[in-house]
Amino acid sequence: MPLLINFNTIATMFAEVVKRFGNNTKPAFQRKVSGIYRDITYQELHQQVESFALALRSLGISRGDHIGLMSENRLEWVVTDLACACSGVADVPIFPILTPAQIEYIFNDARVKAVVCSNQLQLSKLLKVVANIPTLRHIIVMQPELTARQPEASGRTLISFQQMLADGARLAATVPGQLDNLIAEIEPSDMLTLIYTSGTTGHPKGVVLSHGNLVANIQGAAAAFPAITETDVVLSYLPLCHSYERLGGYYTCMACGATIAFADSIDTVRTNLTEVRPTLMTSVPRLFERIKAGVEKQVAEGPEKNRKVFQWALEIGIEKFQLEQAGKKPGLVLAGKYALADKLVFAKIREKMGGRIRFFVSGGAALPHSVGQFFFAAGLPVIEGYGMTESSPVISANPIAKPRLGTVGKPLPNIEVKIAPDGEILTRGPHVMQGYYNNPEATAEAIDPQGWLHTGDIGVIDSEGYLKITDRKKHLLVSSGGKNIAPGPIESALLHSPLIDQIMLIGDDRPYLTALIVPDFDVLKEVLQSQGMNVGNIHDMAVREEILDHDAAVLAVEADIKRLQRDLSAFERVRRFDLLPEPFTVENHMLTPTLKVKRKEVEKIYGQRIEKMYEGMESD
Repeated sequence: MPLLINFNTIATMFAEVVKRFGNNTKPAFQRKVSGIYRDITYQELHQQVESFALALRSLGISRGDHIGLMSENRLEWVVTDLACACSGVADVPIFPILTPAQIEYIFNDARVKAVVCSNQLQLSKLLKVVANIPTLRHIIVMQPELTARQPEASGRTLISFQQMLADGARLAATVPGQLDNLIAEIEPSDMLTLIYTSGTTGHPKGVVLSHGNLVANIQGAAAAFPAITETDVVLSYLPLCHSYERLGGYYTCMACGATIAFADSIDTVRTNLTEVRPTLMTSVPRLFERIKAGVEKQVAEGPEKNRKVFQWALEIGIEKFQLEQAGKKPGLVLAGKYALADKLVFAKIREKMGGRIRFFVSGGAALPHSVGQFFFAAGLPVIEGYGMTESSPVISANPIAKPRLGTVGKPLPNIEVKIAPDGEILTRGPHVMQGYYNNPEATAEAIDPQGWLHTGDIGVIDSEGYLKITDRKKHLLVSSGGKNIAPGPIESALLHSPLIDQIMLIGDDRPYLTALIVPDFDVLKEVLQSQGMNVGNIHDMAVREEILDHDAAVLAVEADIKRLQRDLSAFERVRRFDLLPEPFTVENHMLTPTLKVKRKEVEKIYGQRIEKMYEGMESD
């Protein structure tokens, strides 16, 4: 059995894992304290969870209530989440980047009684709208000094996280076993969490996930990844408020007994890899793309001899990987060459990631084929999966023993997946959400009378049961000539250009395809310098604008686009493009927190540039 414990709620999962590991010094989590990673044992974690749960009860927050959680990844996030799970309270975690208006909408819609927030920035945003959230009575802050220097909080109680733990510890000491009693009351059908999806337009919808939903997904994920054990160390950097990291990098790993270490931030992941030396990690493709680009840049700047050795090693690694994908074993000659390539090149790449990675898990977006090949060649398997918040979230995952690049693997063993006549992926099973909170119309639209969740993704299942995503149903572009165009595969193809960092196709109800492109300014700078041009600091927006004014920059990108779309149909080819100086980011609201392009938002911001691409040119 992949799981070491039996449980039917997240509360009993926590209780059972504490029973198994609570009497030893094995760390449950690791986090930075004064610049050094420190352990927290299961017994210490249990004490904090019990204290916080009892303190919540003392504030009048009990089973069936909702509390907001606005914080970056940190131990207090986990303590709050587990305390809520063990006392029947549903938490409402939100991304720390949300604006006061978005916070007001979500916490009003969810009818939260309390909010736990991490720092001055989060508290300031909340205080701007607290008067407009009538159900909110208590604000709990993780930094104790914030309680002493805040202005009037519109009549709400302001209390520190540390005070909550102290109060709860006194309550726990009076009557032993109170947390166990609370856990015993929890039912699998109880709401565990209310997660608001980051929609590209309009208000987000609250996804209601029960204890049973998440337990079913943990059990399915653990069966798909039986290699996760109590000896594993996981580096967690993706937001815990998103269902992907919460299920994959937190709940499932905890249920298997692994230790979870928090990265300082997204920006410090590469450093944290060498500090924590994890054995596995969940991520999104963007990190893998950046790691690959960083390695290639370092090689390109080195001696010619090293460049040749690297290229030779990569070719050998890819040849070996392609044979294995075809179900064949490399012969003695290839095996010998790979052993040498590994010693000279790949072992050094792995060492820069801590030297102990057994595999990565990738989700949230499609993994580019060239990136996947690079990591597999280097002995760093990237196991791609697929899911959505409404499905708790995992629907499918590649088997570790036989991953197939370009697919999202096979459905988890305890769920159903089928392809609708129009190509949409449907799924049914215990992982499907209870519905959208207070939104029966949207729920009925997402889940049909037979219980099938309509994912909105287009895909196919091959003869061996592997699922492949071809595009988002709602992202299908329909040209003014009636052609259906899936932008995803075209964008992926054009991203093979080293000159293109980000791209978004335009073409819905248009005569032809155009593209908004954020170039890779490091590469573009090298192109211009090779032609004798002087280029300044590419991090300066004015310099970027100047670069994009050069005809040579436009011509270089145009040449790569023509090369890469040569095999596409005429209606699938980009006929005009515009180069942008500013990247799509979460901060400028052009990416979702899981790094997906907000197409509608980008179209709104660059509306005039888009219209200009359609001036004075007729369709074929």
